[in-house]
Amino acid sequence: MATESKKEAFRKYLESSGVLDSLTKVLVSLYEEPEKPPTGIDFVKAHLGGPTPQEFEQLRKEKEELQAKYDELQTRCEELSRKVEALETGESTTTT
Repeated sequence: MATESKKEAFRKYLESSGVLDSLTKVLVSLYEEPEKPPTGIDFVKAHLGGPTPQEFEQLRKEKEELQAKYDELQTRCEELSRKVEALETGESTTTT
């Protein structure tokens, strides 16, 4: 019986949060689509606000580029922090 009450509570949660309405609208849109897309899951993702595979790949590349730039700036920041610390303590900052 506990399983049934859990299912009912979950169903009520899905209804109250709008998940069922959103899924129903997307599935109706897919049903009414004259030419069905090759992958239904991409259709659902796109209509629920998810990125397309091309957008996802573009975002992944952008993330990698930003991560590389961040790493470079982090290294530069550490290097400059060492130089400032050396200047504050009166040490030489010459490097080879």
